Order: sequence, then structure tokens, then C-alpha cells
Amino acid sequence: MSRKSHTLDLHPIYNKGDKIDAALEQAMNDAEEAKASELEIICGKGSGQLKKRVLRFLDRKDIRARYRRLKKDPDDFGRVFVYFKWK
Repeated sequence: MSRKSHTLDLHPIYNKGDKIDAALEQAMNDAEEAKASELEIICGKGSGQLKKRVLRFLDRKDIRARYRRLKKDPDDFGRVFVYFKWK
């Protein structure tokens, strides 16, 4: 059972709205399947709109139930960490 970190870099699809939610959903699924301890989402600095979209996705009730906590990287505005807890 792996406890490693998974990473999703949204730079390649930052302007493709329909693909962003699908990529986030797939990353959550992959992290859960691997029982990863964390998922790092790289949304970049930019205008902050992509990060807001990521945070809105993560705040959905159905998604929030799937992770333990999230942390905005204090040293890098363009990163968000999602932490999982497995039994």
C-alpha cells in the first residue's frame, strides 16, 4: 500500500474550463485508488482565477467528504495540498 504523494499540474489546461474539473476529479480518484497521503495541485500564480476554481471544486460537499484537510502552500501561492487519511 503506497502512501506517496500524487501531483496534478494544471498549467497545460489552465484555459480549458471543461477539462479542469475532469482533471481534478481524475486526480482525486487516482490518489484515492493509490491510497496516497497527499495530492499536490499546481495551479500556478497567474491572476488567481484557476486557484479559486480549484478551491471551489475542493469545497463541494461531495468532494470535501473524500479528504481530511487541505492546505494552501504559504510559500508558493500557486500550490494547494489535499491530505487524505486512510484506516
